[in-house]
Amino acid sequence: MEISKINIEEKFSQFSDYWNPRIIGELNGQYVKLAKVQGEFIWHKHDEEDELFMLIEGNFRLELRDQTIQLKPGEMVIIPKGVEHKPVAEGEAHIMLFEPKEVVNTGNIKNERTRAQLERI
Repeated sequence: MEISKINIEEKFSQFSDYWNPRIIGELNGQYVKLAKVQGEFIWHKHDEEDELFMLIEGNFRLELRDQTIQLKPGEMVIIPKGVEHKPVAEGEAHIMLFEPKEVVNTGNIKNERTRAQLERI
């Protein structure tokens, strides 16, 4: 098995659509994902899984029912399972996510933004 590094900037250059995470790696039952985001996502929650959001580039916040968490590049937040949240990006933002493999991006909501099958890059 060959072990090689992953260039995050190069991975981001491979796609341009928003709210469609790509898998760049996996470890311990978790996927490492990258996504470009812009505008508002939907309110949703994950009943069984925690999520880690790390901002790589841009302006990004997570709205919770009782607070708003603004991230700067290089900052991250962990959203515990069961907590409703709505990701929002002012302009284009690049995020990295660490999530169990079972996580569906829209959580308890199924709609046109749901991505059940993710591309590996």
